[in-house]
Amino acid sequence: MNGKTAGKSAGKIGNIIANVVLIVLGNLIYTAGVVLFILPTGLITGGTTGIALILNHFAGIRIAAFVGVFNVIMFVLGYAVLGKKFAMSTLVSTFSYPVLLGFLERIVGDFVLTDDLLLSALFGGLCIGLGLAVVIRIGASTGGMDIPPLILQKTLRIPVSVSLYVFDFAILIGQMLFTPRQTCLYGVLLVLVYTITLDKLLALGAARTKLEIISKEHEAIREAILEDLDRSVTMLHGKTGYFGKETDVLCCVIAPRELYKLEKIVYSIDPDAFVVMSRATSVHGKGFSKAKEYIVQQ
Repeated sequence: MNGKTAGKSAGKIGNIIANVVLIVLGNLIYTAGVVLFILPTGLITGGTTGIALILNHFAGIRIAAFVGVFNVIMFVLGYAVLGKKFAMSTLVSTFSYPVLLGFLERIVGDFVLTDDLLLSALFGGLCIGLGLAVVIRIGASTGGMDIPPLILQKTLRIPVSVSLYVFDFAILIGQMLFTPRQTCLYGVLLVLVYTITLDKLLALGAARTKLEIISKEHEAIREAILEDLDRSVTMLHGKTGYFGKETDVLCCVIAPRELYKLEKIVYSIDPDAFVVMSRATSVHGKGFSKAKEYIVQQ
């Protein structure tokens, strides 16, 4: 094995270890939200934990034990239907979540951080949303109730979002049968908080600013953006609506932190430039999701 091959192998192993650590960390944060805020206050929640709460109430089954068995069953089912690659991405979560849940339950014991339902809903939702985001951002899965919607999508072409909401709604209804009405409302707030937190964190770092610039000095602005900002520019051909004059529209995508510098460049060249800014939730391509590539014109 030469040095280059050994370096690649070491890098690959290092990446795998880093991913495993992040998956365990994400599950730890998720578990902390469940143990510290949901279980002590009796809040309702969705997913595997929600099913476990229902069975714990009606059949006395330990939550950690059910979660462990259920995750293993879902793992096997996911492996059979979705394939080996998917199963490997859920393997760590399948076993780490129930183990961490049982471990933290023993450590925390009867300790109650807060008995305020509003605080529990807010902080529990933040913990769950953050934990899920850490796992999902590296391309892994939390397993459990994440798997049935994916199976239904593959076998019956049912959208994941539809089946996921149906499952969660049914799980919440099951807990409402034995949960006080006020606690149910706070449980719904919990679900909203972790859903919003997850959406925001998944978009974090991926959002960009798109600008469309109309100016009589478009050539000078184009050159300045290329040289001073080191960003690419696309020239779109256009025509003014009132006078019907031919013009070029500069289209540029930048990171939010570069906005001030770009505005300074544009308005220093043409104070009358017309600039439209919009938020792009995600951008894929060279300079963003891929490394920049500099091409020398022949």
